[in-house]
Amino acid sequence: MNKNLRKPVIAGNWKMNKTAAEAETLIGELIPVAKDATCETVICVPYTDLAVAVKLTAGTNIKVGAQNCHFKKSGAFTGEISAEMLKTTGVEYVIIGHSERRQYFAETDLTVNRRTKAALEAGLKVILCVGEMLSEREDGITETVVKLQTIADLTDITAEQMKNVIIAYEPVWAIGTGKVATDEQAEEVCAFIRAVLAEKYGKAVADGVVIQYGGSMNPKNAAGLLAKENIDGGLIGGASLKAEDFAALLSAATNG
Repeated sequence: MNKNLRKPVIAGNWKMNKTAAEAETLIGELIPVAKDATCETVICVPYTDLAVAVKLTAGTNIKVGAQNCHFKKSGAFTGEISAEMLKTTGVEYVIIGHSERRQYFAETDLTVNRRTKAALEAGLKVILCVGEMLSEREDGITETVVKLQTIADLTDITAEQMKNVIIAYEPVWAIGTGKVATDEQAEEVCAFIRAVLAEKYGKAVADGVVIQYGGSMNPKNAAGLLAKENIDGGLIGGASLKAEDFAALLSAATNG
């Protein structure tokens, strides 16, 4: 397996943080630190920050993503945003299936799959999140859970569409808790996900899919994680809200 087949992607998930004015300040700090990064650099910002983010990053190597989208093109879905609406703003990426969406907003593998298909059909790139709960890891069923999620979430997604899908392995017990999977634990599951993709799509497709690690990746642990064969970047939470920390992660991905 050749890791050089894949360009690492560092994607910041701002979650529900930063007003438009605050976003303008942070993006202004990120542009110079990201300009020499050879990894793909993405910031996934709240809906209210999308316009300013797209405007300020134009002509830079920073791409903009949203944090969710609905599976319908339009309709009576108060508070939702369609993939087509995102596309018209200039957004290139969208996060689908984050554990917080699953936990707090009743997302299921069925709705995650529908949102993934809608996003791909609209021409967006998808960062698809999978990962196990702490109880599931302790019960020894991590691989079972992650495989079921991966297969279900990618139902009816073609090999050609997989060129626009990133898988983010996010152990739920490590998100926002300060706990981090060891380099070996993260690599083991990311390698397993790649094997699942190989079963479904063939080795050539699987070898080309970017698989990120998410779950409290920070400047202190990034180099070790990113050095692993099957970890091609990170979906970053808290560390994406500080330019200095995000810069360190970009540097680790660039030099890893």
